[in-house]
Amino acid sequence: MNRLVQMIGVLTLGISVAHAHATLKASTPANGATLSASPQNVTLTFSEPVKLTLLALQRDGGDRQDLKPLPTKADATITVSAPTLAKGSYVVAWRALSDDGHVMTGQIAFGVGVEAPAVTTPPGHDEHGDRHDHADHH
Repeated sequence: MNRLVQMIGVLTLGISVAHAHATLKASTPANGATLSASPQNVTLTFSEPVKLTLLALQRDGGDRQDLKPLPTKADATITVSAPTLAKGSYVVAWRALSDDGHVMTGQIAFGVGVEAPAVTTPPGHDEHGDRHDHADHH
């Protein structure tokens, strides 16, 4: 009986670990930030290593610009150089693949010399619509 209880405990631990997904913990620029100058980089910090598959920047009313090069390996903190940005409102869109195969997407809004625009998409959610951010603890 004691062995059965131990096995159930191990299985339960495995299930809870398997359901834990990577979450966006922080970003630079931060979502909602108003910056006095153009940021040199865009940095995303996740709860565990992810492979970034998309990082794009769009000025309010402008065309989307893919930020490259993207890292080739999974990492928990990813930094990509940003172009010099003029005064205005911007949204960074990202897509990442976690080790468990979960695809997450999100947007981060910020302003350079102006207030950040409103973003309707949460800072991080998976492709199934589940929200994933610093308050999410599966």
